[in-house]
This record gives sequence, C-alpha cells and structure tokens, in this order.
Amino acid sequence: MNRALLAAAATGVQVGAAIVASRFVVSEVPPLTLALLRYAIGFLCLAPFAWPVLKLFWASPSVGRSLLATFSGVKDLAVMAALGIGQFAVLIALLNFGLQHVGAGRAALIFSLFPLLTLLLSAALGRERITPALATGVLLSIAGVALSLTPKLGAAHPGHWWGELAVLASAGVGALCSVLYRPYLRRYPTLPVSALAMGASVLFLAPMALVEDWPAREWPRSARRPGPWSPSSASPAARATLRGCMRSSTSRPHG
Repeated sequence: MNRALLAAAATGVQVGAAIVASRFVVSEVPPLTLALLRYAIGFLCLAPFAWPVLKLFWASPSVGRSLLATFSGVKDLAVMAALGIGQFAVLIALLNFGLQHVGAGRAALIFSLFPLLTLLLSAALGRERITPALATGVLLSIAGVALSLTPKLGAAHPGHWWGELAVLASAGVGALCSVLYRPYLRRYPTLPVSALAMGASVLFLAPMALVEDWPAREWPRSARRPGPWSPSSASPAARATLRGCMRSSTSRPHG
C-alpha cells in the first residue's frame, strides 16, 4: 500500500485518540494551556530527529546555505512559522474550546470534515480535481455529520452552538493550512518544517496562555514547597489522569 495513505490513516487514528484524551482533561486544563503543553512536548520529541536532517539540509550549497541569505528564504521561514501557528496553535485551541461543550464522538464527526474541506479548498485553488467518486464521498460525510447533529437540531431548546462551531472552525483552519503548506513540504524536509511549525506555535501560545495562569496550574505546589506529595498538590492534568486510573482499577471485575 502507498506509504502516504498509511501515514494518512495513522494520522486519522491519532487525531481520534487525541480528541478523546483532550475531552477527558479539558475540564481541568484550559484550552490554550492544553494546546501549549501538547505541542511543547511534541516539539521536544521531534527536535532530536529533526536536527540531523536539518544539518544535512543546511550543508546543501544550492538550498540550505542560501535560506537565510535571500529574501525568498526568509519569507519561506516566516510563512512556514505562521502556518505552524495556525495549524498547531489556533486549530488546537479552537478544538479544545469546542470539546468543553461537545462530546468527543460528535466532535470527532465534525472534525472528520477536515480532509473534505481540504479537498474543496484545494479544488477551489485549482490544485485538485474533484471526481464523481470524491464528490460522493464529500456528500456522504456531510450527511453523516448532519445525522449526528439531528437530535440537537430537533430539540425544542437546542442551546448554543459555540462548541460545534469551534470544532468546525478548527477543521477549516487545518484545511487551509494543509493546502498552503503543500509547496513548502515539497521544497523543504518534512521533519525540520514540522519542528519549526511546532516551535513557532509554542512561542505563540506561551504568552497567550498566561491569561489562564498556566505556570501556577501546571507546576505542582510540592515543587515550590517541600513536603509530602498528595493528590491535591498535583497539577490539574495529573489529577485528571489519576482519577482515570482509579476509575479503571475500580471498574475491573475481581476474580
């Protein structure tokens, strides 16, 4: 099978798992802080693998060495950083906000419009041709999302739609960034571009998450005051994980 298709399928599984995990902790950790932690960890995981590739690329006299020496090279770096902020900061912040108001299953169905929005945007820009089979897939996916929203549409008092709109907006931001990223991924190595994008998003999110008081939330009190550890001294994310483990252990049948 085509490795690109395998990578896309693996990404879909990872996104679904991430939505479920984010829904589990989003009541304890605010959206911007959760996005910051997610991609700070992602950047630290990517950096050791991206650095050797970047050194080889930088040694290329035709491309790497001229990247910072030309206006077009600096422009490419700025655009890739901006797209990284969109794809890794704005997208995830919107998705986390939506998960505060929408269940993981419904959010995953709405977010599944991501590839279809990418296809439509790419076709609108003349980079993709929509075949009858693709058009059928688009319509079926939209119908599936509509069916998932039918109970709320038919309710007498459906309430607000901020959660659903935030998830849909996150899919739209991701689709736009994916289409605009394509020429840069053809021109530059994937790992360094991904690390640059995540690093830019972390730098963007760090000051914004200060309004959520993320340092005080994520550093346990025990790290600042010596003393015995207790669940109350842990960060909200750690407490949420601990509660999940306790639920799992108590729900297992004893034999």
